Amino acid sequence: MTAAFILKELQSVGSPEKAAHLSRFFKTGPGEYGEGDRFIGVTVPHTRIIAKANQAMPLEEIKHLLDAPWHEARLCGLLILVFRFQKAQKSKNTAEQEAIFRFYIKNARRCNNWDLVDLSCRDIVGEYLADKDRSLLYQLADSDNLWEQRIAIVASWAFIRKNDFTDTLELSKRLLPHKHDLIHKAVGWMLREVGKRDRDVLTRFIETYAVSMPRTCLRYAIEHYPEEQRQYFLKKR
Repeated sequence: MTAAFILKELQSVGSPEKAAHLSRFFKTGPGEYGEGDRFIGVTVPHTRIIAKANQAMPLEEIKHLLDAPWHEARLCGLLILVFRFQKAQKSKNTAEQEAIFRFYIKNARRCNNWDLVDLSCRDIVGEYLADKDRSLLYQLADSDNLWEQRIAIVASWAFIRKNDFTDTLELSKRLLPHKHDLIHKAVGWMLREVGKRDRDVLTRFIETYAVSMPRTCLRYAIEHYPEEQRQYFLKKR
């Protein structure tokens, strides 16, 4: 079970037309956030199938996938880690969970597009830290790397699902001044998830910070509010 085998599997279901579309969608042009990324043209469902069938792949081979120039190879490697971590959770294999978490953090910068972050960090980083010290998330939020910063906030989704909002709100405050739209969207998305669980908590946060929130972030956060209330908050910007 090798990275070379996975690449062959991905290439067998790839499409040049899909690859061209994905290259545009994930902003791979000069100066764009995904500059230089390359695509085989494989759908996420196909990538999941391949990942699920190769969960026993050694970490050193997954490292080859994460280092590959192909976006789908990195995604497949990350999905294998997610499947492995979830299996270790069910079997209460804490040593395996820790090994996967540490491997993920060591290679976090290879999650170098928003989908790679969003499809992996909650189920590995967030779940691992749910009952542990979370200071690492604040270190990632203060990183000079866009993807590590996005990992910090999206990983907190695991806590939200347990009705634990403290770190999401604190990380959101820390990231509000960020200049990149991908962070604005991620923060707004996580705030919206808080609001789905407890509308009052989100409303208090928005009342306090709406004036300083990037407009995209605010729009994402209040997406499910009644129109009158949405307009009330948007007028604060």
